[in-house]
Order: sequence, then structure tokens, then C-alpha cells
Amino acid sequence: MKKILSLLVLVFICNVSFSQKKQAPLFQHVEPAFWWVGMKNKEIQILFHNKNSNVSQYDVSINYPGVTLKETKKVENPHYLFITLFVSAEAQAGNIPFTFKLGKKSYTYNYELKNKSKDTNRIQGFNSSDVMYLIMPDRFANGNPKNDSIPGMFEGMHREKPYGRHGGDLKGISDHIDYLKDFGVTALWLNPVLENNVKRASYHGYAITDLYKVDARLGTNEEYVSLINKCHQNGLKVIQDMVMNHIGTTYWLNEDLPEKSWIHQFPTYTTSNYRGQAVSDPYRSQSDLDRMSNGWFDTMMADVDQTNPLFATYLIQNSLWWIEYAGIDGIRMDTYPYPDKDFMAQWAKTILDEYPTFNLVGEVWINSVANTAYWQKDMVNKDGYKSYLPSVTDFPLYFALPQSLNEEGGWDSGMARIYNLLGQDFLYPDANSNLIFLDNHDLTRFYLSIGRDVKKLKMALTFLLTTRGVPQLYYGTELLMDGDGGNHSEIRKDFPGGWSGDAINSFSKEGRTPEQNEVYDFMKKLLNWRKDQTVIHSGKLIHYIPEDNVYVYFRTNALKSVMVIINGNKSDKLLKMDRFKENLRNFTKAKDILGTGEHSIDQLMVPAQTALILELN
Repeated sequence: MKKILSLLVLVFICNVSFSQKKQAPLFQHVEPAFWWVGMKNKEIQILFHNKNSNVSQYDVSINYPGVTLKETKKVENPHYLFITLFVSAEAQAGNIPFTFKLGKKSYTYNYELKNKSKDTNRIQGFNSSDVMYLIMPDRFANGNPKNDSIPGMFEGMHREKPYGRHGGDLKGISDHIDYLKDFGVTALWLNPVLENNVKRASYHGYAITDLYKVDARLGTNEEYVSLINKCHQNGLKVIQDMVMNHIGTTYWLNEDLPEKSWIHQFPTYTTSNYRGQAVSDPYRSQSDLDRMSNGWFDTMMADVDQTNPLFATYLIQNSLWWIEYAGIDGIRMDTYPYPDKDFMAQWAKTILDEYPTFNLVGEVWINSVANTAYWQKDMVNKDGYKSYLPSVTDFPLYFALPQSLNEEGGWDSGMARIYNLLGQDFLYPDANSNLIFLDNHDLTRFYLSIGRDVKKLKMALTFLLTTRGVPQLYYGTELLMDGDGGNHSEIRKDFPGGWSGDAINSFSKEGRTPEQNEVYDFMKKLLNWRKDQTVIHSGKLIHYIPEDNVYVYFRTNALKSVMVIINGNKSDKLLKMDRFKENLRNFTKAKDILGTGEHSIDQLMVPAQTALILELN
């Protein structure tokens, strides 16, 4: 009897043990992982994937009030199913039970619908009242050494290697919010924070290997949301850097493509010709256009074919997902002219239809006003192309600025170069929405471009922060960082003091040289003054033809007038004011906001290589 009881107990234990064994998940990827009720766009396409299973053989059904299964789409790779739902206005938040059937087997997958956020402090957009501060997260500050190296990821921290990972992360940025807030910027643009699990130089973030996941060496999705919330609580906005043109070659999507047409395929590796102007060129050859749009950006960056309807929807939904999930305030889109231009128009329109207060800026790296304006919203293009992109990067202005400061004044040189360039603003539908900058993560540091001349830097900063457009600064400008853009590691150096044990901590006054503090204090004063100057944000710009290499312009609105004078000469210049009487009107005094005193309006001695900002009284 004892033997029988023992045998029964053993059988029971075995059965319990067997029943408790976890069944292998039916799907390795479900994307997006969840969605929201209350979205204007009522359709959602969900990707189901398992590289080890014939997912396409399942029959699918749902039963959830207010939600309809509109389409089940199979593709050439049987590892995938694409299911489109229609989520009506009556649908409520909850879990949608998907039933997957194969013969007599049945599996249930619960897909979550959340309530769309009603927090009015989220998703603010950005405009010309803002000043962006561009941060490369890996090079700013290391707040959590525990995530420096992650098992299973190709690269760990090697701070001694110029192109290696240095360990900066989201917590490092969060730890220094007070520094950024006090400095006076109003928005943070972070180079891509999503996973870049590629074999080399993954620190920059532009070879994304998971569009739904923050890189573990920077933090987690939850830490990203916490950082954004902290920024909002401190009056700072967050701009997310995105890429639609390419994905990292080690992305699971690329390694198990749903269809070959998701990626541009060539018999041998073929790069783009990087000629963005070919898209708008009326005389272009088709082969040049194809090479521009379809060629790969880099060996580690597989070029995406956005004309594939499934991939197009996947990419657009991903942007919507990050906006609603994280509460970002804007998107900076990398390599904007490289993807299919009709897709980019659809992408921008869909986002702005869903979030009218949101904003988008596209990187258009072309030294031509006309070719840049082609991409801006409301531009009337001869070929009929309609872009919905509100903001474009103003590379023509970027190229002109160091030249204007480094050369002698003349008919079309020196300060006249800036005057002539701004005179072409009639080509832009809205030049005040242009993103303007001295440098960024791809460009030679401006301080080096002007021969490490502090006076020229102050003139440039004064112009940048008082002319039309949305100003963007690059981290370390306040520290006089320099570096040749031909060597990316030189322009992406670590912020001193961001790492435990750093010999210098430049986040504090004591950790900066007297010259660095001079520039830091100058920028801080100008940035904080600018914050509430609506006349600078949106006032009318009126400028005068430079004479003797002195450039004068006014920003005016119904309440205020500001006069800006830039003397590009190596000698002092006496400026007689009668020429500007149409803007001076009845003003008799002018307060120098960068100095301490007032000036008379009749004439003014402007020191050599100096910019003045005068509030007219």
C-alpha cells in the first residue's frame, strides 16, 4: 500500500511539475507593445513575430467592444503576421484578447489599450521662443556606472577609445538639469537614445537596432520617461532625434526581414551619393536620384524602403508611439531628404494631424536656400511636391557665419554676407521656424572655425540669439570646446566633470578657466534675457545694408524695439544714428543689455569686434 501511495505522490509531483513548466511564448515581438484609445487615427497595425515559428498559419479573431479586426496580412516570411485593428471612439481602455487558432490548438494574447494622456504639460512643441541645447548622451555625464557595459551587447564602456562608448547616460543628464535650467536654455535635443547594438562606434546612436527600446547602456524606457517628466517640471522641453532613412544591420527586423522589399537591395554594397539637392533638381538623372535615396548611408546602416506600405505604417506608428508614451515635445528627423519624399510628407502630416501643437525639424544638409526651402511646409514647389515639415535646418546660414566673421568687409563679404543671405528669406514659407546653429555633432566646432577668437564667438552668439529662427547650441560651446569636424571624436569630447574622478568639473565655476567663465557668463546672461523677450521670438526683423562692415538690425513689435549692432572690424567705429531714424522714431535712450549703462541715440562708438543689444526707451 505504501508503495502505491508513494507512486501516486510521485505521479502527482511530476504532473504538477510538468504543468508548471512555462510554455514557450508564441511571439518574440509584438509591436507596438500597446496602444491608446482616443487617438484621432483610429487604425493600428500590430506586428506579430517569431523567428522560430510559422506565425502566418494561425487564424486570428478578437472579441472586444468598440474594436474591429479590419485585416490580417501575411507576407513572404511566414514568421510574421500583420493585424490591423479599427479602434472606435467608443472603445474603452483594457486588454483585447487575441485568439490564435491552429487546428485544435488555441492561444490567447492580451493586447493592452491605454487611455490617452490628458496632461496639458506634455507634448508642448517648440518654436522660436526656445533655445535648444544639443547633447550627445554618451559624452555628457555618467550617472549610473552599472549600465556602462551590458552582457549580450557588442560594445561596453571604453572611455580611452575616441570612438568607443564612454558611459554617459540618461541619469547623467538628469543629474545636471539644474545646470541646464540655470544656464538658460529651454529645450534639450538628445542625439538618438534608442538601442544601437552594432559592432563599432555605436555611441552616436544613428544605427538603431530597436525602434521601441532605449539603449540599455543609456538607461531604460522608464528612465527616459522620468527624465522627460523632470525636464517638464523644470521648464525644459525634450526633442527626440529619430531616423527614418536607415536601421542598424543587426536589428532583428533586418536579420529576419518580413519581405526583401523592406530594405534596398544591391548586388554589392552601394552607398548613397549624399547629394540631397538631387531630389529637387529639375534636371536630375533617375540614376542619381535612385543612388541618393536608395544607396546605403554606411555599411552598418541598412537603407529602408519606405514605399513598402507595411514598413511605412510601422515607422509612422513608431513616432506616434514615442510621442504619446514618453511625452516628447518635438522630433528632429535625421537625413530628411534621403527617404522617399512622399513618405516623409505622409509622416509629417500624420503626426501633426494627431498632435497639432507638436513640432518637427528635418535635417536638410544643403548649402542652398532654395534647395532647403523646398522641404518646408507650405512651400509652393514647381514639381507639385507638398511638404508638411514645419522647420528645416538652416545650413546656408551655418556656412555663412564663420566666413562673415573671418573675412574683411566688402560688397558681398564680411557682414554683407549675412545681410545678403537673410535677404533670400522670401524663399522660405516661414524663415522664423528655421533651426539656426553655429555647429552640431557633425560639424567643426565653431570656436575652432573662427580661430579660437572669443570676441568673434560673442558676436556670433549675439546674432544667433537675436535674429529670426529657433536657435540651437551644442554642448560645450560655453566651455570653448574646439575640434575639427573631419574627426568626429574631436567634436564629441566628454563634458569635463561628468564622470566620477574627472580632474576638472566644468559644471561648476571653479572648474572653468577665467576665459571659459567669461563666455559662460555672457551666454547665461543673454539666454536668460531672451527667455521672455517676445520681440526677439516673433518681432519683425528689419535690417540695414552693412556699411564699413557694421551690421545693424532691429526686432520690433507693438510693445518694444531692440536694436542690434555688430561691428565686424578690428577697430572701433563711430555709428551715426540718423540713418536708422525710421526705427528709432521718438526713442532717446538705449539700454545695453550686455553691459551696464545707457547710450545716447544720436551717435554711438561701437568697440572693435563687438556686438551690442540695445533696448530702446
